[in-house]
Amino acid sequence: MRILHLLSQRPELTGSGVYLNQMIMQAQARGHENAMLAGVPEDFQHQPGPLRCQTFFLRFGKDLPHPVTGMSDVMPYPSTRFRDLSEAQLEDYEQSFAELLHLAIQDFRPDIIHSNHLWIMSALARRLFPEIPIVASCHGSDLRQFQTNPHLQGRVLRDCHALDGVLALSRVQREEIVELYGIDREKVHVTGVGFDSGTFSWAPKEASSSVRIAYAGKLSNAKGVPWLLRAFAKLSDPNVILDVCGSGSGPEEKQILAFAEKLGSRVLFHGNVEPSRLAEIMRKAHLFVLPSFYEGVPLVLLEAMACGCRPVATRLPGVEELFSQMQGGEVCLVDLPAMQGIDTPEPAAEESFVDSLASAIRLQLDASLNTPRSSPCPEAEKLLSRYSWQVIFAGIESVYRQVIPQGDELEPH
Repeated sequence: MRILHLLSQRPELTGSGVYLNQMIMQAQARGHENAMLAGVPEDFQHQPGPLRCQTFFLRFGKDLPHPVTGMSDVMPYPSTRFRDLSEAQLEDYEQSFAELLHLAIQDFRPDIIHSNHLWIMSALARRLFPEIPIVASCHGSDLRQFQTNPHLQGRVLRDCHALDGVLALSRVQREEIVELYGIDREKVHVTGVGFDSGTFSWAPKEASSSVRIAYAGKLSNAKGVPWLLRAFAKLSDPNVILDVCGSGSGPEEKQILAFAEKLGSRVLFHGNVEPSRLAEIMRKAHLFVLPSFYEGVPLVLLEAMACGCRPVATRLPGVEELFSQMQGGEVCLVDLPAMQGIDTPEPAAEESFVDSLASAIRLQLDASLNTPRSSPCPEAEKLLSRYSWQVIFAGIESVYRQVIPQGDELEPH
């Protein structure tokens, strides 16, 4: 079949960007033809690597005068927040993507559209092309945008409700989609998220005088990074190193870097790294900490576990569901603090949360030092076997076939 993949931001550097590339790669391996439509900076240079697909790019800074509008309020590159767009800017945003969508449909003639995020792009595609089957993947950031921008809900609700299928990361997320959007539960399929087992793989930890903790993601408050640094500051052992991969923007990133500077050489910032480099850092790390206040099902936790890290994470619904079948102390979950917003903790609850996070890190550090592994954790291996991209795409491909009218579908070549 011919699949047009949509993403309103850069097709890289974020979880949805990784997801998009894997969808194309897996579809390509199954013999399907692919095209990609995405929003990128003016100077963006696409590096397709092994991907063979037609591309259609809306260039922010040229086609639209502002930076890429990101699905998170803090992106790992210069961006514009949806909440800051005026009505005129929103109209221009929709019109520009509408023109590019018409071009892509006319040129590529897809059998199905696979959009990313239950947000403006997916709604626009549904409204413009009611005759083409459309499925959309939810990534979590879209649900956050929906809740924090009530003035934009009218732009997405009716058309997202009319999608042929929605792909959820978890059962918990499926219920949230049904509740927020009013989409029929039968249309929402739990297909999950995968990881690249060829890149992220286990290796014994190198003998070293230092113990390493890794974090990978945006440098933002919503990801919990300031509280991770505060928890790390409570660890007295000078031989414990924190490796931070990723970047942010604006005042939040500046505040994070300023606080980390006080911790000296114990905190190492690597910036945005290629997956192969991230895997190297994870294989050297003993722990991986994800202190986020809001997530779907974090791909990075799977990657870290595949590399042999012991995870510490906040007890988010998607994270708890992910690890629900694991037994023993391999995973350490930390209760969320009282929240005053969807991803903002109550100030009075911050110190208690920092203490709990520090305690969980110490617990996992002790386990790593006292019981080092000479082979992969069997419980982790069993979990990870269900999350290869091949397995995930097989489920998504079955949804494609359900929503394409019989007789219209083109078989893989």
